[in-house]
Amino acid sequence: MRDKFIFSSWISLAPALTIIMVLLGASLLYAGAESLGYVSVIGQNEISFDAYRAALDLNSEFWVSLGFSLWVSIASTLISSAVALALAVWLSERRGNTDTLALNWNLAFPHLVWSVALLLFLSQSGLFSRWAASLGLISTPAEFPVLVRDRFGIGIILSYLGKEIPFLSITILSVLRSQAVGYDVVAENLGASRWQRLRYVTIPQVMPALIAGALLVFGFIFSSYEVPALLGVGYPKALPALALRFFLDPDLRARSEGMVISLIITLIVLIVAVISLRMGERKE
Repeated sequence: MRDKFIFSSWISLAPALTIIMVLLGASLLYAGAESLGYVSVIGQNEISFDAYRAALDLNSEFWVSLGFSLWVSIASTLISSAVALALAVWLSERRGNTDTLALNWNLAFPHLVWSVALLLFLSQSGLFSRWAASLGLISTPAEFPVLVRDRFGIGIILSYLGKEIPFLSITILSVLRSQAVGYDVVAENLGASRWQRLRYVTIPQVMPALIAGALLVFGFIFSSYEVPALLGVGYPKALPALALRFFLDPDLRARSEGMVISLIITLIVLIVAVISLRMGERKE
């Protein structure tokens, strides 16, 4: 009976999966061919690994961009997870509907719109710098701290924090508020302190959802282009921005290096997805 149910589920998903697999397969095939130097539009039909050697050379910009992307992705994911956990635990004790409404309003804005808002507010010519100058806190708007378009990616991280903290908070909060038994109350009645309840009751309850959400956030941030392109600098670039720069190069032969970087991004995101699925299977 169970096998029949699983089979019927796959049958119902077959049309959508077919479209996804065809599009994904065609994209990967096209990217793989161009990464090997097969660029038919310019008559380049010979297979070579020159693009891989150029992109992965120790002196190439790829390694700097990889480190920058990992720094932004890991920092954004860890800070978002920690803040979201604390916020969700605090909100779970309030049991109010307006709390989730305050979290949901930000999720309605696309990442690009949120990044533009940060640029308007936090840049050295933005609203905050002008307000600080008018209040006498700084002499000129140019003295405002560089928070966006900085080489450390602070603006990019702030943009992702503003979007991912509400997302992870709602994810964790849904787990905390769906518990059938008040385990936290039981632990409190047994004499557990607040820290002990958080460590031994709350965190184990939400950890599977938190890890799954954090891996999803990491994969999205690592492969995202629009926020680093808007709030980043020319050097170092995030990997997706670097890949697009190669792809838009007037010299069409540079596309091969862009495809190499795109395939590496895809591979890393797939590895993160597999890890997330494996961890989910272990928790079941």
